[in-house]
Amino acid sequence: KAIVWQDRRTAALCATLRDEGHEAMVTAQTGLLLDPYFSGTKLKWILENIEGAKAKAKAGNLLFGTVDSYLIWRLTGGAAHVTDATNAARTMLYDIHKGAWSTEICALLNIPVQMLPEVLNSADHYGETTPDLFGSAIPILGVAGDQQAATVGQACFQPGMLKSTYGTGCFALLNTGDTPVTSSNRLLTTIAYQLNGEPTYALEGSIFIAGAVVQWLRDGLKIITNAPQTQTLAEAADPGQNLVLVPAFTGLGAPYWNAECRGAIFGLSRNSGPAEFAKAALESVGFQTRDLLEAMQADWPGDAAKAVLRVDGGMSASNWTMQFLADIIGAAVDRPEVLETTALGAAWLAGMQAETYPSQEAFSKTWALQRRFEPAMDAAAQSVKYNRWKNAVQATLSV
Repeated sequence: KAIVWQDRRTAALCATLRDEGHEAMVTAQTGLLLDPYFSGTKLKWILENIEGAKAKAKAGNLLFGTVDSYLIWRLTGGAAHVTDATNAARTMLYDIHKGAWSTEICALLNIPVQMLPEVLNSADHYGETTPDLFGSAIPILGVAGDQQAATVGQACFQPGMLKSTYGTGCFALLNTGDTPVTSSNRLLTTIAYQLNGEPTYALEGSIFIAGAVVQWLRDGLKIITNAPQTQTLAEAADPGQNLVLVPAFTGLGAPYWNAECRGAIFGLSRNSGPAEFAKAALESVGFQTRDLLEAMQADWPGDAAKAVLRVDGGMSASNWTMQFLADIIGAAVDRPEVLETTALGAAWLAGMQAETYPSQEAFSKTWALQRRFEPAMDAAAQSVKYNRWKNAVQATLSV
């Protein structure tokens, strides 16, 4: 059984490691924070709680990998135990500066290094599928993590370019070029992609609940039956009500990184109904994105403050949500023709390795704008709304 990224079972372990003073070392090597979000503590939990797992790992009979590693292992018939640098960088076990697994962190978590996959470029030769799967052997040439592939698909190849993906969660990445920028605002330092042995780094902010808040409206509150209905409800909401929803259903991600706090709603009145709940849910995505962008602007002053935000993912199809996003961040939001940029980025990496697809420069020219959302909210109203959100978050964290 796989443990998904939203699983928080290792929160107590992370807190213990933090209290013991290990977070500074982990952050210095991996660019990450001690949080259950990442794979390292999950792997430790498996080794300590699944009968026989630790012994098998030490004997070399148990391997670890993120989903890409598992798929490649199966596709190649067990011939290749590999991953790429972007996926390795999400495990909390990989030194992004040395480009190697951290023996110090593996020792801290009692993880045998030999169970970890070989780390390759994002565009590389990973092996070939077994002939029985598709009729002939097919080379596997491109691998990247979800958000990193979307960064490539959005053609964010230049330092200062910024993209945000809206799926179940929300993930914003700012390209920082060949320089890993250490955040002073609890953002992640990660690898955006690696080509020809050269990593391109990024600052990343991760929000746990974005599109998942719409799922909650549908499956939990049962006030909608499909996602597009949220836009109709939001448009019908009473403008005089100021509901604020802090969707900390599994804690809060960047820049707060609090695994223990839980969701809260502020400003409820007798007249609050489905429309106001839907509006507050959609607005929470914009507010959380602004939290990330303000942290990025503090860590990367200049270009990021003036950057256009490129968006993708299923939730970016909502015009209402994207317009509010532009309003609350005070910057243009660009939605491309192709919203499934993760798939596009992975395809480009494979095509580039196969020498079929064009260079970065040529690929960038194929990026096509579907719609630009310009900010239309005045500064005073924007400030009032965002301050209300900040107060709500602080109240949530204090409970």
